[in-house]
This record gives sequence, C-alpha cells and structure tokens, in this order.
Amino acid sequence: MNSIIAIIITLIVSFVVTAALGYVLIPVLHKLKFGQNILTDIGPKWHAKKQGTPTMGGIMFIIGIILAVAVGLISCKIGNFNAFAELEITRHQQYTRLFSGILMAFCFALVGFADDYIKVVKKRNLGLTEIQKTIPQVAIIAAYLASLIISDSTSMYIPFVGKIALDSVGGTIFFILFGVCVIYGAINAVNFTDGIDGLCGSVTIPVGVAFAVMALIMQNTSVGILGAALAGGCAGYIIWNHYPAKVMMGDTGSMFLGGMIVALAYAIECPIILLPVGIVYVIEALSDVIQIGSIKLRHKKVFKMAPIHHHFEMSGWNEKKIVAVFTLVSVIGCIIGVAAMYFTVNK
Repeated sequence: MNSIIAIIITLIVSFVVTAALGYVLIPVLHKLKFGQNILTDIGPKWHAKKQGTPTMGGIMFIIGIILAVAVGLISCKIGNFNAFAELEITRHQQYTRLFSGILMAFCFALVGFADDYIKVVKKRNLGLTEIQKTIPQVAIIAAYLASLIISDSTSMYIPFVGKIALDSVGGTIFFILFGVCVIYGAINAVNFTDGIDGLCGSVTIPVGVAFAVMALIMQNTSVGILGAALAGGCAGYIIWNHYPAKVMMGDTGSMFLGGMIVALAYAIECPIILLPVGIVYVIEALSDVIQIGSIKLRHKKVFKMAPIHHHFEMSGWNEKKIVAVFTLVSVIGCIIGVAAMYFTVNK
C-alpha cells in the first residue's frame, strides 16, 4: 500500500457511495416534500420550472466523503502505510488540521441544514436571516482557529516566498483576523456558486484533485485522502445534479463544501492558495459585492444579475455552457495553484 493507491481507493469509494445514495435519498426527499422553493426575484424567472426539485442533496456527498476518508485511512493502516508521516509538522498537528477541519465542515453543514429546513418545512422563503447565519458561522470559525492555535499550527506558506511562522502575539492576532476573513468569505463564496444545475459540484471537482496533488507534493497522504474524497463525492453528486438536476445540494451541501475547501487549504498550511484554486468562488463573490456596491453608490447595475453566473444566463448562455466554461476556469486556476505550491515547497 502506498499513498497513491490509498488516494485512488478514497476517490472511488467517495464517488460510488455518493452516487449510490442518490437512489435512496432522492425518493426520500420527494416523499418528505423537501422541494426547492425558487425565488424569481434573486434569479432568472425561468428558474421557476425548478420549483419542487428536492433539496438537501448535499447529504449524499457529506456521507460519501466522510465514509471515504475513513476507508482511505483504514486502507493505509491495513497496508501498513502511515498516512500521517513525519513531516515538518508533528502528527498531532496533522491530526488537528485533518479532523478539526472535517468537524468544521460538518458544523457548517448543520447551519446550512437549519437554513434549508426553515425554507422547505417552515415555508419561510429566505430561511435563516443573515445574523442568524453569521453568529454560528463565526462561532465555528473561532473554534476551528482556536484548535489550530492550541496545537501550534499557525505557520503559513506564502506562494513563491516560503513558510512563515506566526507564533508571536502579533502573528497570532493576524492569524485570527486573517482566518476569520478568509473562512467566512470562502464559505459564503461557495454558497453563491451554487446557483445553477451542476455548477458548484463541477467547479469543485478540480479543486479536490488540486489539493490531493498538492498534498502528494508535500508528502502528506492524509490530506491527499481528504482532497480525493472531496473530488469523488462531487463527481458522484454530479450524476444527479447535472442539467436538468434531479436534486439540489442546498445550503446543507454548499456550506459543507466551503468548509472542506477551507480545511484543505489550512491542512497544507496555505490558505492564500484559495485565490487561484478557488478562482471561480472568488469571482462569484466579488461579482455580488460589486453589484451591491454599485447599486448603493451609483444606483446602477454592473451586471445584468448577480452572482455572475446569472449575468451570463441573462446574456443568453444556457446552463450547460456556463458550467463547462466555469469548470474550465476552475481547472486553469487549479493548475496555477498546484504549480505555485510546487515551486514554493521545492524552492
């Protein structure tokens, strides 16, 4: 057993379990009448035809990813291969980065589940208010950053520069403030990306692969397993979510994906790598911020509709074309991110 075999096993398990769960979960969601309520004031009017499509489908890949990670780590144990190798960081730090990251992602999924539940069961169209979402999100972020600080896991890689320690008082304060901004922004940016059939899952597949490759470059098999699980779970989910979608991930799924991506970035000690690797999420979030700012300051729209995938819809692009182009952009960003990490680690 070696690292590549363990990662491949994880990818396959995550894909198969997630895809298979669609046969079980989607009928259950139909039976429970957990259908998506489409708000035409925040999306194109023709999205109204998606009314009633089952939501909370993110549960499929949440189960698939967590189970696959367990299988991947167990396969390493059975094959007498150490997934937590002796790296520059200790095993305790590796354990903290991996498992606290998964726990963080799961907690974000619970916030998303509460939002989805209120929308579909309590029939409150907008779900949780912004403040009701933000308070638990910030609490989760604080707990995660605290776990990293307690385990002395505050060092960061800066692309093309190298690794810097943030163990001073000033460094710790920067680590906290930077972390709150990055994690909160990433979670909500991924959530913005989940706006048309297949988009969020498709652009996240190369992200998972990129993190698996970067982990291999750093000889960190445990993180490679996590990245492979993310890619496999998203691929299995796309079988059910490609246009026309039979299920939607809901905030349950998008917030979990956001948490997973953040966990992977911190696991390789380079949250700043999210800029190229998560370029689609960054563009989606920026388009929304620019649109809101322009309306408030200039009383004019920059885009026909925000986030930007809706702008392209309003410009005549069909959903399949948008997903294809955005996924290609994601692949390019991931290649840049992997290259940057390779030259940073091997400089």
